[in-house]
Amino acid sequence: MPITHRSAKIESRAQALMSKRIRSVCAALALLAAACSGIPQRVSDEQQLQQYLQYAGAPIDQFTYLSHYDSWRSLSRTQLVVWTSINEAYLLTVREPCINLQFTQRIGLSSTAGTVSNRLDFVLVDHDRCQITEIRPVDYKKMRADLRKSKQ
Repeated sequence: MPITHRSAKIESRAQALMSKRIRSVCAALALLAAACSGIPQRVSDEQQLQQYLQYAGAPIDQFTYLSHYDSWRSLSRTQLVVWTSINEAYLLTVREPCINLQFTQRIGLSSTAGTVSNRLDFVLVDHDRCQITEIRPVDYKKMRADLRKSKQ
């Protein structure tokens, strides 16, 4: 084998190895960037939770639920807000573990005779039933009004 052919073969292997290393480093950097991008979202969730807690009333035993809700938002692993109308919102706390509450796209609520009750009903997340341990009404109208004032 001539020296030039052998050296070309070694150079080709070195380039392949370098290319593989560059791809590995790029993949690691992409994972790191993705992990870091989650940090502000968690901070935002914590800020959102604190905001809802500020406008949440005293715990109640139940609320009327006519088999539909307008919207919902997960705030932590154990807390979410459910809107039963455009201005009527409830901060629900569920018993741990409630797997995937922060990541699921859909939830359901159990109810009896049009009422969701503390300790009797559940937030349905995927195939899990997360028992409701606390219900607090949120003064959502006041919260929105205060947010509009602060933006002016």
